[in-house]
Amino acid sequence: MNNCPYCNISNNGNDHEIIISNDKCTYSLLQEQEIRGAGIIVPREHRETVFDLTEEEWLATYRLLHEVKLYLDLHYKPDGYNVGWNCGQVGGQHIFHSHLHVIPRYADEKMAGKGIRYFFKTNQT
Repeated sequence: MNNCPYCNISNNGNDHEIIISNDKCTYSLLQEQEIRGAGIIVPREHRETVFDLTEEEWLATYRLLHEVKLYLDLHYKPDGYNVGWNCGQVGGQHIFHSHLHVIPRYADEKMAGKGIRYFFKTNQT
Protein backbone atom coordinates (compact mmCIF):
# COMPACT_ATOMS: atom_id res chain seq x y z
CA MET A 1 0.00 0.00 0.00
CA ASN A 2 2.66 2.48 -1.07
CA ASN A 3 0.16 5.26 -1.84
CA CYS A 4 -1.84 4.93 1.39
CA PRO A 5 -1.34 8.09 3.46
CA TYR A 6 -2.14 6.28 6.71
CA CYS A 7 0.37 3.47 6.18
CA ASN A 8 3.14 6.02 6.55
CA ILE A 9 1.85 8.49 9.15
CA SER A 10 4.80 10.09 10.86
CA ASN A 11 5.78 13.47 12.21
CA ASN A 12 7.94 14.04 9.13
CA GLY A 13 6.31 16.36 6.65
CA ASN A 14 2.68 15.26 6.56
CA ASP A 15 -0.47 16.83 7.93
CA HIS A 16 -0.64 14.63 11.07
CA GLU A 17 1.19 14.84 14.38
CA ILE A 18 1.51 11.56 16.30
CA ILE A 19 0.58 12.15 19.92
CA ILE A 20 0.33 8.66 21.44
CA SER A 21 1.06 5.19 20.09
CA ASN A 22 1.40 1.55 21.04
CA ASP A 23 2.72 -1.48 19.19
CA LYS A 24 -0.44 -1.90 17.06
CA CYS A 25 -1.77 1.63 16.41
CA THR A 26 -1.15 5.36 16.61
CA TYR A 27 -3.21 8.38 17.56
CA SER A 28 -2.53 11.54 15.61
CA LEU A 29 -3.94 15.02 15.36
CA LEU A 30 -4.43 16.86 12.12
CA GLN A 31 -2.24 19.93 11.84
CA GLU A 32 -5.31 21.90 10.68
CA GLN A 33 -8.27 20.85 12.81
CA GLU A 34 -11.93 21.56 12.10
CA ILE A 35 -12.64 20.96 15.80
CA ARG A 36 -9.97 21.48 18.48
CA GLY A 37 -8.34 18.17 19.38
CA ALA A 38 -9.95 16.06 16.63
CA GLY A 39 -7.78 13.11 15.67
CA ILE A 40 -7.69 9.52 14.50
CA ILE A 41 -6.51 6.17 15.78
CA VAL A 42 -4.96 4.17 12.95
CA PRO A 43 -3.71 0.57 12.94
CA ARG A 44 -0.05 0.31 11.94
CA GLU A 45 -0.85 -2.52 9.51
CA HIS A 46 -3.00 -1.69 6.50
CA ARG A 47 -6.58 -2.73 7.20
CA GLU A 48 -9.25 -1.36 4.90
CA THR A 49 -12.08 -1.11 7.45
CA VAL A 50 -12.70 -1.76 11.13
CA PHE A 51 -14.11 -5.15 10.15
CA ASP A 52 -10.63 -6.20 9.00
CA LEU A 53 -8.86 -5.53 12.33
CA THR A 54 -7.36 -8.44 14.21
CA GLU A 55 -8.42 -9.12 17.77
CA GLU A 56 -5.07 -7.76 18.96
CA GLU A 57 -5.61 -4.55 16.96
CA TRP A 58 -9.10 -4.17 18.48
CA LEU A 59 -7.68 -4.48 21.98
CA ALA A 60 -4.82 -2.09 21.22
CA THR A 61 -7.30 0.42 19.76
CA TYR A 62 -9.47 0.10 22.88
CA ARG A 63 -6.50 0.70 25.19
CA LEU A 64 -5.26 3.62 23.10
CA LEU A 65 -8.75 5.18 22.99
CA HIS A 66 -8.74 5.40 26.79
CA GLU A 67 -5.27 7.01 26.77
CA VAL A 68 -6.47 9.46 24.13
CA LYS A 69 -9.46 10.43 26.26
CA LEU A 70 -7.17 11.19 29.22
CA TYR A 71 -4.94 13.26 26.94
CA LEU A 72 -7.86 15.21 25.44
CA ASP A 73 -9.52 15.75 28.83
CA LEU A 74 -6.27 17.20 30.17
CA HIS A 75 -5.23 19.33 27.18
CA TYR A 76 -8.53 20.31 25.52
CA LYS A 77 -11.20 19.91 28.23
CA PRO A 78 -14.10 18.94 25.92
CA ASP A 79 -17.71 18.76 27.07
CA GLY A 80 -18.43 15.56 25.10
CA TYR A 81 -17.18 13.30 22.30
CA ASN A 82 -18.10 11.70 19.00
CA VAL A 83 -16.20 8.48 18.30
CA GLY A 84 -16.65 6.38 15.19
CA TRP A 85 -15.56 4.70 12.00
CA ASN A 86 -16.70 5.36 8.44
CA CYS A 87 -16.66 2.11 6.44
CA GLY A 88 -16.75 1.92 2.67
CA GLN A 89 -17.35 4.68 0.16
CA VAL A 90 -21.12 4.78 0.76
CA GLY A 91 -20.41 4.93 4.52
CA GLY A 92 -18.35 8.08 4.03
CA GLN A 93 -14.87 6.55 4.09
CA HIS A 94 -12.47 8.57 1.91
CA ILE A 95 -9.15 6.96 2.86
CA PHE A 96 -9.38 3.19 2.71
CA HIS A 97 -7.19 2.45 5.71
CA SER A 98 -9.24 1.87 8.84
CA HIS A 99 -9.23 4.87 11.19
CA LEU A 100 -11.23 5.63 14.30
CA HIS A 101 -12.30 9.26 14.55
CA VAL A 102 -12.05 10.74 18.05
CA ILE A 103 -13.77 14.12 18.00
CA PRO A 104 -13.98 16.26 21.13
CA ARG A 105 -17.16 18.34 21.32
CA TYR A 106 -17.65 21.67 23.06
CA ALA A 107 -20.73 23.37 24.49
CA ASP A 108 -19.88 26.63 22.69
CA GLU A 109 -19.61 25.19 19.14
CA LYS A 110 -22.41 25.83 16.66
CA MET A 111 -23.26 22.13 16.30
CA ALA A 112 -23.24 21.38 20.05
CA GLY A 113 -25.80 18.74 20.93
CA LYS A 114 -25.89 17.38 17.37
CA GLY A 115 -24.71 13.77 17.38
CA ILE A 116 -23.56 11.50 14.60
CA ARG A 117 -27.11 10.79 13.39
CA TYR A 118 -28.29 14.42 13.50
CA PHE A 119 -28.44 14.88 9.72
CA PHE A 120 -30.42 11.65 9.28
CA LYS A 121 -33.09 13.04 11.61
CA THR A 122 -33.60 16.32 9.72
CA ASN A 123 -35.60 17.01 6.58
CA GLN A 124 -32.37 17.84 4.69
CA THR A 125 -31.76 14.28 3.43
